Amino acid sequence: MLLHAQTDESNNPKNQHSAEDVVDKLYDLVTFKKGTTPNWEKVKSLFIEEAVIVLRTSWEEASILSVDDFVDDFIKFIENSNVIETGFSETILKKESMILGDIATFLVLYEALIPGSGRPPQKGVDSFSLIKKNGEWKIISILNEIPSEMNPIPVSLMD
Repeated sequence: MLLHAQTDESNNPKNQHSAEDVVDKLYDLVTFKKGTTPNWEKVKSLFIEEAVIVLRTSWEEASILSVDDFVDDFIKFIENSNVIETGFSETILKKESMILGDIATFLVLYEALIPGSGRPPQKGVDSFSLIKKNGEWKIISILNEIPSEMNPIPVSLMD
């Protein structure tokens, strides 16, 4: 696991990021154009080492992953779905937050799309917990859910 080292440059207030910036950056980093892949070291740098990611893998199942497992799972998705040929995007549609001191939570409604796949975009909801550690916001956990008729998008995230 790569730890993000503090440098003189990272101590510069211009380089400090808000909790919201960290959440936005994760979606930006996992979105990529055809022929490219995400910068996984930058993705990992957004998390604390002990972070936990819970991904919905089917309507009945979820996987509990470490950051490294999350990256490995995403790489397998890219390879198995051949999205290096098409690219991939996750776009934030709506977000709500609560920030108190050095803790933050975000609920994010997003839309995932594989361009040219013929499949419609897939909406999902991610719940983030972050902590400000050594002056930097880091992701502690992400919980993922896929909305359905039985499990609709929360009213607070609807337009």
